[in-house]
Amino acid sequence: MNELVPSHGTAMTQSRDLLVTTSDALPGYRIVKVLGLVRGNTVRARNFGRDFLAGLKSIVGGEVRTYTAMLAQSREQAIDRLRSHALELGGNAVVAMRITTSTVMQGAAEILAYGTAVVIEPE
Repeated sequence: MNELVPSHGTAMTQSRDLLVTTSDALPGYRIVKVLGLVRGNTVRARNFGRDFLAGLKSIVGGEVRTYTAMLAQSREQAIDRLRSHALELGGNAVVAMRITTSTVMQGAAEILAYGTAVVIEPE
């Protein structure tokens, strides 16, 4: 995946000819068709071993790197599923992408990526 940061500061990623952006528009492109809502999610549960180590880390303070890595991996998986959904609909971009989390049960969280699948072409 190539990380792109346009001059106006909006985060954008490009993978397999599919652009994903948090903005509502893509400079240099025009939206020719709106395909609708796309989403990708994953639910992750904590691990007893990680919880034990995190408990020790909370005593001394600092970043709990195992959770940071787990959440980063979860976000990437949710975004990959969002991309797959957009490609299934025939899109070549996703605009207004957002990520949200929610607690499913104690010790488990859902990471949800959502946005609008569109077809774009260069201006």
